[in-house]
Order: sequence, then C-alpha cells, then structure tokens
Amino acid sequence: MQHLTAPDLAAWLADQDRPRPYLLDVREPWEYETCHIQGANLMPMQTIPARIDDLDEDAEIVCICHHGARSLQVAAFLERHGFGKVSNLTGGIHAWALQVDPTLPKY
Repeated sequence: MQHLTAPDLAAWLADQDRPRPYLLDVREPWEYETCHIQGANLMPMQTIPARIDDLDEDAEIVCICHHGARSLQVAAFLERHGFGKVSNLTGGIHAWALQVDPTLPKY
C-alpha cells in the first residue's frame, strides 16, 4: 500500500501524462455532501465488502476518508482481497482542505 499526502495526490491529478486514479471516498453520504474531491466516487466503508466486485482490482485506487483512518482500513482490506495498486490519502479530506483546496468546508 502506498501512502499519499494531499499535495502528492494533487500533483498526480494535475499530471496529464499520468492516468487518473480511481478516487474511492469511503465516508458517509452526509460527509461527502459536506465536501469532497472533484471526481471522487462515494462508497461508504460498510458497503465495501458487498460492493467489492464493483471495483477494478487492476486500477490505481486512492482511498479517502475524513482523517485517513477509515480509508487506511479499507485500503488494507482491498489489498487482502487481491488489489495491488491501492493508496491511502494520509490525513484524508481534512488534509486536502488544509493543504490543497482551502475553499472546502472543514468539519
């Protein structure tokens, strides 16, 4: 598993020569509605086991939550189930709001 900082992920998303990762937001719907990274896909943590077949195990997946703990658990779960290109956004959406997009609400 890779660990990405918010600036590292921002640089990746801005790099036109690098394929865009699948942004997997594992927070609750109300959290996602409060703020999210443009293009992130909502799949709350508790739904991952039932929806694992909806994910491409060959894709670059970046797991995102509020502070990075839930997404770390999901990233580890995905790795245990054969996903080989999984990253966790260290500090979560909170770090993204502080370091990349200060216009996002913080909660």
